Amino acid sequence: MLVVLTDSFKRFNSGGELCSYAGLTPIIRKSGSSVNGRSRISKIGNQKLRNLLFMCSFNACKYNKACSAIYERIVAKGKRKKLVLITVCNKLLKQCFAIAKSSKP
Repeated sequence: MLVVLTDSFKRFNSGGELCSYAGLTPIIRKSGSSVNGRSRISKIGNQKLRNLLFMCSFNACKYNKACSAIYERIVAKGKRKKLVLITVCNKLLKQCFAIAKSSKP
């Protein structure tokens, strides 16, 4: 499914571009000195891909060593768990991109 939604990773040069395509990159809400909103994900991107990654992030926190290390480290800082799961989605997507581009298991 991931290969179909990303067109075999051909359109992307980096993992960051792929995360932007999925709508997982943060948008900072700030206007001068008066508005300091909480940063959120952009949600401008492929909703199916974002939903797929979010559901996969639960299992990635348990079984993927790199994702579980990120999860534990950020939760220990006191961040919200949904924000941490979005971070795990980014990590998971960048891992998939690296595997697809390097053609190594």
